Amino acid sequence: MAEILHIKNMVCDRCVMVVRQQFDQLQLAYNNIQLGQVELKEQPSLEQLEQLRYLLEQHGFELLDDKKAKIVERIKTTIVSLIHGKDADEFNLKLSAMLEEKLGLDYHYLSSLFSSVEGITVEKYAILQRIEKVKELLMYDEKSLSEIAFEMGYSSTQHLSQQFKKTTGLTPSHFKQLKENKRKPLDKIID
Repeated sequence: MAEILHIKNMVCDRCVMVVRQQFDQLQLAYNNIQLGQVELKEQPSLEQLEQLRYLLEQHGFELLDDKKAKIVERIKTTIVSLIHGKDADEFNLKLSAMLEEKLGLDYHYLSSLFSSVEGITVEKYAILQRIEKVKELLMYDEKSLSEIAFEMGYSSTQHLSQQFKKTTGLTPSHFKQLKENKRKPLDKIID
């Protein structure tokens, strides 16, 4: 049976590439690497795990041992993937149903676990991720606010603008006018 390692702060394709390099450097054979987890071909030795833990920490990642921490990280990577990645076509699915489906656990359990570990709700975390994606799209200046609202699953431009202002303290148009970069790294959204 393949060993699954869970890794905190893997939030983008570049993260997957960096983690892959660390596994290759240690010559740890794997079947698959995706956001938040690595499926190994065989059980690593304790020495290999400690070397891996050290290398991952040098790049801002963390090898997770605790079952609850693993679940919380899977919730995060699922939401990040939904909002920023390849699963964006599933955006119109209800968040609770999508998390239940992807993680195979009851949403009420996932929600209370996430809140107890992170100090915010799953919904608030998803909103923060959505707003971060909206910031990215605004900075590219390739789409209108109504196109961004539609792409991000908002019911209207007004709803997006209200949520953006509530979250950032700025209107989307004021944010675009700022010269400094107000974006956050995806793994620092709730810090």
